[in-house]
Amino acid sequence: MPGYSPPIFVAGCRGLDFLNSVATPVDTVVEWIDSGAGLMNWLAQAELVPRDALSTLKRLALPGELDDVAAQARRLREWFRAFVEAHRGRPLEEADERELQPLSRLLDRDDIFRRIVVSGGRDETPFELQAIRRWRTPDSLLLPIGEALAQLVCTEDFANVKACEGSVCTLFFLDHTRTKARRWCSMSLCGNRAKQAAHRLRLRTS
Repeated sequence: MPGYSPPIFVAGCRGLDFLNSVATPVDTVVEWIDSGAGLMNWLAQAELVPRDALSTLKRLALPGELDDVAAQARRLREWFRAFVEAHRGRPLEEADERELQPLSRLLDRDDIFRRIVVSGGRDETPFELQAIRRWRTPDSLLLPIGEALAQLVCTEDFANVKACEGSVCTLFFLDHTRTKARRWCSMSLCGNRAKQAAHRLRLRTS
């Protein structure tokens, strides 16, 4: 889908990558979900929705409907950003479940069935059970996002959720390093800039 710069996928999970769909990686804010087209482009790049489903929903959507779904996605993103900001750096607790009710209500809307498909020889049997989502309406585009957020909540230790220490960077990531010492979204982005800034500071003070 032309017209958009490639999204940034450095977080280590799609739930945090979704939060990073609006970011200030350098000096200017970039919004990848600025419209229905932007949402569909981001979902395609994140591989959360099959491209044939995106094409079908684009064809069936009423005028402005996909833009409305993109606005819902942005509200979902900022709600979840507040949750992450409040809880990152420590393990989640059972009491935190109350704050996740909006996400549970989104997941309640999902329409998934399972079917038997050929496994392609990857398993001992020739078949596998595959979950299939019915893409009935444009707002079903929110469901894989909700699933990605739920996966983050249910499978990751929030003690490993960090925000990049870059002076203007707004990106989140999971720190899965052995020493838990990761500070930057990417060494080629903020890490390199921090090294250059430190070098310039040493030159000025020497």
